[in-house]
Amino acid sequence: VQLQASGGGLVQPGGSLRLSCSASVDIFSMNIMGWYRQAPGKQRELVAMLSNLGSTNYADSVKGRFTIARDIAKNTMYLRMNSLKSEDTAVYYCNAYRSGEDYWGKGTLVTVSS
Repeated sequence: VQLQASGGGLVQPGGSLRLSCSASVDIFSMNIMGWYRQAPGKQRELVAMLSNLGSTNYADSVKGRFTIARDIAKNTMYLRMNSLKSEDTAVYYCNAYRSGEDYWGKGTLVTVSS
């Protein structure tokens, strides 16, 4: 299983970005997919997750601002990020979990700065 995250970049506070995570396999076969992030000097943390049945869960810090979604036909997961704050600056990673196995993609850097 290979995951490829993209869509990061530099954005001003209050701006928006959409991250994409393309998978090499049928994402519906994954039990759970999610986005994590790691800010400089901090541990990696869960941002949002999506089960194969469509249920979602978000970190409190991003609720109401971020939306996780998927396009099964394209084997792609998304993270729509609105009202970005400086504290959202981090490397964002996509993750997939299936039958006891965790898969990670390379991260994409999101920098929120004026």
